[in-house]
Amino acid sequence: MSIKLDRLSHIFVEEISKILMNEVDDEQLKFVTITYAKITSDLSYAKVYFTLLDTSRKDEIGKALNKASGFIRSKLCENVEIRKMPEINFVYDESIDYGDKIENIIDKLKEDKNE
Repeated sequence: MSIKLDRLSHIFVEEISKILMNEVDDEQLKFVTITYAKITSDLSYAKVYFTLLDTSRKDEIGKALNKASGFIRSKLCENVEIRKMPEINFVYDESIDYGDKIENIIDKLKEDKNE
């Protein structure tokens, strides 16, 4: 990814987080954490990764975020100067769950070694 896209990705994460906290009426979306945005080089598509504390609701929240993506995209147009605003798709970020799984495996291996 180029430096320009990296910077734009960081701006998207910040601005979408602000929009979710301050401008979206859906209370369940206020507890979502935006972790990363991956933007295509032609600015046509942005995959925005999110996480939340209650992982049992990840599918429900993902649908709600994708339903609100048009509103979020319009607010991004107001806040970010860009020649073309990409389509936004929200995806649950599995990396935190994966990290927890690896950490649990390491802890179990340490326990087995100490026995």
